[in-house]
Amino acid sequence: MLWQTSLDEKYLHLAEEELSHAITAQRKRLGDDLLILCHHYQQDDVIAHADLSGDSLKLSQLASEEAPRRGTKYIIFCGVHFMAESAEILTDDDVQVILPDLSAGCSMADMADEDDALMAWEQIHEAMEEDWPGRVIPITYVNSSAAIKAFVGENGGACCTSSNAQQIFRWAQAGGTQPRAEGEDIKILFLPDQHLGRNTASKLGYITEVDQAQGKGESETAIWNPKLDSGGLSPETIRKAKVLLWAGHCSVHKLFRPEHIDQLREQYQDNGGITVMVHPECDKTVVDKADLDGSTSEIIQSIRDAEPGTHWAIGTEVHLVNRIAKEAARRDVHVQILSDCQCLCTTMYRIDQRHLLWVLDNLAAGKVVNRITVPSEIQNLARLALDRMLMHVGQPVSTPVLAFD
Repeated sequence: MLWQTSLDEKYLHLAEEELSHAITAQRKRLGDDLLILCHHYQQDDVIAHADLSGDSLKLSQLASEEAPRRGTKYIIFCGVHFMAESAEILTDDDVQVILPDLSAGCSMADMADEDDALMAWEQIHEAMEEDWPGRVIPITYVNSSAAIKAFVGENGGACCTSSNAQQIFRWAQAGGTQPRAEGEDIKILFLPDQHLGRNTASKLGYITEVDQAQGKGESETAIWNPKLDSGGLSPETIRKAKVLLWAGHCSVHKLFRPEHIDQLREQYQDNGGITVMVHPECDKTVVDKADLDGSTSEIIQSIRDAEPGTHWAIGTEVHLVNRIAKEAARRDVHVQILSDCQCLCTTMYRIDQRHLLWVLDNLAAGKVVNRITVPSEIQNLARLALDRMLMHVGQPVSTPVLAFD
């Protein structure tokens, strides 16, 4: 986590409405020099100021198109650190990317450290027999640091999103950057979210540790714990595994449990039933029990396509669910969060109107604070991993720019 300077006293005593008016005035003053991006998980009072809202990668892609059209000089990314890094990588060098609160990190992204990844790479290859006819292809979820994206790019891998992970897995299975040779063994190293990796592997027919525990065969996946020597795995396990899953997770989505689904099904059994849809960052036991799983954009679109009078439970971040529910209620579609637990992204919650106004006041005074920079060598390799994804799947299909009122 980066260190965030304390705000001046004046920002601490302004009411929310005063903050909102002041932000609006500064946005008007800065005009097209400024572009504000807000991730779906943001609080409503922050997302109200967005020029563009969406998921992390789509926002960065939209910004790379919109910034030159507007002549934008400054992008304020109301998200978390790795998202601002992606915007920095995908936009022109003359555009400065700002994160309102530097302490807004991502616990999942932080679980994959570059030094640990380099050590894992070395230990995985050491475990393989000298005449092993194969390759390890790394894949990283976009919810990762620029340094991890660069590690993946340098070693012949690609990024993925929650909506195209299966396509990127297939790309790796086929050999990735070079066609798979006859008899060649391909092993995938997936960072940093074990759950997205496991759920994706399962959909493509791999037997996972969860399946093995249920007596469905010998697992073809294994957890790599960077805190343990050789990931806590024996050389034999490393050699047998077809997919090595980094021991990372999302602190929000891990809160959803199978019993939450059981409870809702019982509650709605005499009331027309309920459809459960969860994000693939959830544990496999939750995804297996749900009716549907999908990315943030897929969840939004599913609710927008839902029949009036239907009931839905969604397993993802609470601010997004509340906005979806509000919009859906106008069509007589009933949406609730899967669990009453506080399923909110606490690091995203650090971005608030006070920090947004603080960076805007500084910009209006000619000072850039909280600029996010990525060294050029890291940018180039990280961009390589992103480009491989985009070249293989095309522009990711995503819900258009989303606005909730």
